[in-house]
Amino acid sequence: MKEPFERVVARHGPTVLRVCRVLLGPHDVDDAWSETFLAALRAYPDLPADANVEAWLVTIAHRKAVDHLRATRRRPLPVEEPPPAGGDITPGPEAGIDDAELWDAVRGLPDKQRQAVAYHYVAGLPYAEVAAILGGTTDAARRAAADGIKNLRRTYPGTITEGART
Repeated sequence: MKEPFERVVARHGPTVLRVCRVLLGPHDVDDAWSETFLAALRAYPDLPADANVEAWLVTIAHRKAVDHLRATRRRPLPVEEPPPAGGDITPGPEAGIDDAELWDAVRGLPDKQRQAVAYHYVAGLPYAEVAAILGGTTDAARRAAADGIKNLRRTYPGTITEGART
């Protein structure tokens, strides 16, 4: 017998939120989290009782994040004033994220590396499940996560350790 959906949200909600934070900007996180659980609520009755609920939710979150990224890239960004010619625009610190520099560094990773780091290190999924979500092999998922961590170590001044969850 499956547990009530409310318990699923309470148990896995923080993990889905962390995954959404890594994959999206701060303005889209709450929308993606909500959309993930709305989609999951609709599909939950048909989910097999022996399914890995966390991996299933991370897969849904991945798809919702991709949808948000695609939609965002198609929309123009409103600005109060155009940037100065040749000027550099640097975003301010993000509210609600403990270490804005780290999250900026993670968001700067190539898509596959960022996703592999998010699913393995943030969501805690094994590489086989990361590979299933990303549509590749376990070795490719492991390599993408390792390359992502290597790039983060190079670009982020903080300490990043193997197996650490943020």
